[in-house]
Amino acid sequence: MDVVLALAAALAFAVGTVLQQRVAEQADADEALRAGFLLRLARQPLWLVGVAADGAGFAFQAWALAVGRLVVVQPVLVTSVVFALPLGARLRGQRASRRELTAAVAVTVGLAAFLLSSNPGSGTADATTAAWIASGAGCALVSGLLVAAARRAAPQRRAALLGIATGILFGLSALLTKTTVDRLDGGILHVLADWHVYALAVVGWISLTLSQAALQTGALAPAIATMLAVDSIASVLLGAFALDEGLRASPLRIVGAALALVVMIAGIAVLANAKAEPDAPPGVR
Repeated sequence: MDVVLALAAALAFAVGTVLQQRVAEQADADEALRAGFLLRLARQPLWLVGVAADGAGFAFQAWALAVGRLVVVQPVLVTSVVFALPLGARLRGQRASRRELTAAVAVTVGLAAFLLSSNPGSGTADATTAAWIASGAGCALVSGLLVAAARRAAPQRRAALLGIATGILFGLSALLTKTTVDRLDGGILHVLADWHVYALAVVGWISLTLSQAALQTGALAPAIATMLAVDSIASVLLGAFALDEGLRASPLRIVGAALALVVMIAGIAVLANAKAEPDAPPGVR
């Protein structure tokens, strides 16, 4: 059930990402990292449709996290790459090469093998205060350094650096989402009286801003591939660290899961280094 819901979320996120990029790439690079960037984008109906698709994806993701485990749900979201490439080709006129399509298949196969090989533990319902502080501070520090490095980088590298920063915060958002939805059994007032939901709103706003800055570069494959790859990896690490959702399997299965991750990451690395076709229509970079 959790995998099916996560796949639905991945498809919705892919649609939202492609639609948002069509609007975001029209802005200039300096504007993309300003505080009011999201408000400017919100004036465009197409971008709002993309946000609505993201909202549907988030609802599916939250549902999946409510019934499943962070270390299972988040890696499935990597399949957004597979959905986004053909959608980008159709909606934006940006051709996907055979190499990119092969890499997308490698991501999917690696993901399936990882899910079959691993056996994640159920973990705890919430993290300790020390674990939350360490997780939040670590994610903020690394993301901040990446954003600083991206300011003067070329478009392809800028997309990758901002995508990595976004992926880290997406992983933190997933951790906050899981702990928030687990409190719904106590009622909405119980959720609103807890700090997790407000932290989720702040981290969500920052991560959405960075994701749009990555999409502004016009480099769809590097942006979305790094976002989702790092999101998956960060979620697994945060789930293991903060919620004790470690992989509890035999040594052979752990080796199989590690090899599957290598295949998945290799495919994503190819996508992250992809460039627009030279005969792409004007406006596509």
